[in-house]
Amino acid sequence: MVAKSALSEEAACRLKQIGQADIVIGIPSYNNATTIGYVIETAAKGTASYFPHLRAVVVNSDGGSTDGTRESALCATLPPGMECIVTLYQGLPGKGSALRAIFEAARCLNAQLCVVLDSDLRSITPQWMERLSQPILSGAYDYVTPYYVRDKYDGTITNNIVYPMTRMLYGVDVRQPIGGDFAVGARLLDIYLRQDVWESDVARYGIDIWMTTVAINTEARICQAYLGAKIHDAKDPATALGPMFRQVVGTLFDLMAHYAERWKSVHHVQPVPIYGTAEAITPEPVPVNLEAMIKRLRQGHAEWENVWKQVLSPHNRQALAAILSRGTSAFRFEAAHWADMVLDYAVAYHRGVLDRGRMMDSMVPLYYGRTAGMVVESQAMDLATFEREVVQAQAEIFAQLKPQLLARWESAATSW
Repeated sequence: MVAKSALSEEAACRLKQIGQADIVIGIPSYNNATTIGYVIETAAKGTASYFPHLRAVVVNSDGGSTDGTRESALCATLPPGMECIVTLYQGLPGKGSALRAIFEAARCLNAQLCVVLDSDLRSITPQWMERLSQPILSGAYDYVTPYYVRDKYDGTITNNIVYPMTRMLYGVDVRQPIGGDFAVGARLLDIYLRQDVWESDVARYGIDIWMTTVAINTEARICQAYLGAKIHDAKDPATALGPMFRQVVGTLFDLMAHYAERWKSVHHVQPVPIYGTAEAITPEPVPVNLEAMIKRLRQGHAEWENVWKQVLSPHNRQALAAILSRGTSAFRFEAAHWADMVLDYAVAYHRGVLDRGRMMDSMVPLYYGRTAGMVVESQAMDLATFEREVVQAQAEIFAQLKPQLLARWESAATSW
């Protein structure tokens, strides 16, 4: 049974007073006081400029910030006639609960469209609102994902697992399946809100991959919006992405079981249209600590060796032993080994070989190792070369392994 509303009583009363809107601009937040005002003002300006005939409402769904985020949101300057609701969402702490409140607000207002933007953006322009909104307002699409220019080392969870797995499984080439800036039409909002997932990891970091996967598998019409550079409060993958990895990848694996009959019949990858024109842009570099990531892998070996023995195939255990034997100056963690290990984990997760929380924890050091390997491979590459020779090449390796995944998925074996 779906849990109660994520909207506070105060927010629900305010929405009732407003009555109706065409566009809801949703801003989930947690301690983003320095950036949220700029995001709201830029989005509001873009909406008023490109869609002056439509009524828009801003909804800031906050997770209990203590740095003045909500006050900054309330102080943002809006065009005449545009209103802003600032509310604490109800439910499990996390981005998914924040989005649930925004989606409920959009349905309360009978909006045609809900545009969601990260609250830590520093590269948003007014044109982002046109790029994200127009495909849905035109009636041609139901879901718009972002197409960014990002630094090589920004979005490592996307590049190393979420993008290649989504592309391989469902045959839809959505480059940013967990991008934080997107747009959803009314029909798809209704589908999302009917799902009984809001007390799971979907209520936390799992929300983005869940939305994209549900959109694909409910045959929503999807396009990508070219947004240029994404400049935000990016974090060193060696220090900050463990919890996000566990929740995102756990949700991805849960959805594999739910949609297994669909992805097992997919054998080709289809491109997804991109709305907007690409421009030559250089994003801000994201610092990485190569030694720290390699250290995380080695520490993981000490902690999780017994789990790896149960999850990884003999071939992959042998490959991992070779990887661990390499010093920092000669370190490599090849994409082919990583892709095969990810499939080992997907199959073991499906079979219930071990406690799934422990499995996800044990996978994090391997992710750090592959990210370190990706850094080593690409240090001398420009963005275009990195995209072609690292990201796309790795995605193709995943795709080539799909027949093996299909064979192993149906196997009755529970151990190697």
